[in-house]
Amino acid sequence: MADEAQPEMDAHGGPHVVLLSGLSGGGKTAAGKLFEDLAYTVVDNLPGELLANLAELVVQEPERFAQVAIVLDVRAGDAASAYRAMRGALEGRGVRPQVIFLEASDDVLIRRFSETRHRHPLANGRSTQAAIQLERRLLDPIRAEADVVLDTSDLPLRELRERLFARIGDLRPDTMTIQLISFGFKFGIPLEADLVFDTRFIQNPYYVPELREHSGLTSAVREFVLAQPGALEYLAKIDDLLAFSVPAFAAEGKSRLTVGIGCTGGRHRSIVFAEELARRLRERGHEPVEVFHRELERA
Repeated sequence: MADEAQPEMDAHGGPHVVLLSGLSGGGKTAAGKLFEDLAYTVVDNLPGELLANLAELVVQEPERFAQVAIVLDVRAGDAASAYRAMRGALEGRGVRPQVIFLEASDDVLIRRFSETRHRHPLANGRSTQAAIQLERRLLDPIRAEADVVLDTSDLPLRELRERLFARIGDLRPDTMTIQLISFGFKFGIPLEADLVFDTRFIQNPYYVPELREHSGLTSAVREFVLAQPGALEYLAKIDDLLAFSVPAFAAEGKSRLTVGIGCTGGRHRSIVFAEELARRLRERGHEPVEVFHRELERA
């Protein structure tokens, strides 16, 4: 995998800088090690007062710091201010950083802290649950501006690696990435989803014996789903909503839009809709469009 993702410069020929943030227990340590595998210089937990100096160093020595990943989280104190200072220092020197935010569901984070016996950095007199909720509020400004938001609740290390490396270096200024995620409601709604659509009113191929073991990626399941009453009309309405809202989101400076398409188990109807919407978006000339099928990845 490392051979297929070795960016040395961003779209403007300067250093490629990743600002890696997210919740404690969300996977930043694992992500940092993955970036190290790609020969990135990883800077973790640098005091906020030194961030501007780091930005200056990156710009002054582009060969030495061609690839840099900077971890910013609540350990910096005022994480949002540290993030704005670092991003401003980089952009003021002509470097547009790629912002990646990692998160997970509360129950997964609590379990991870319990298993590792680590203390949450905001625990001071608070329960782990309360500390997580506070951290979400403190980091929300960073999450809102992130180019990539990943829910690591059910991502094994291999999948985290693939999802991260698929996005390294693909940042294009003034271009909004659309990410379509198919999922099963019985496994929970993806945390990173900005919009969520429900396809459970359509007849479920799971109850058709010859289709049960096949996914929505097969032509037989696709044809069955799209032939159901209301399927094409619903698809057209979602498509119309995206055609209207995507330019509006882009005009507001949003760099990514994550759309969740759900059904019961996430293996049939939601996959068909996600693939069909991706096809329509690409036909209208929108790029990049990414599609992830969460429950297939889970399997």
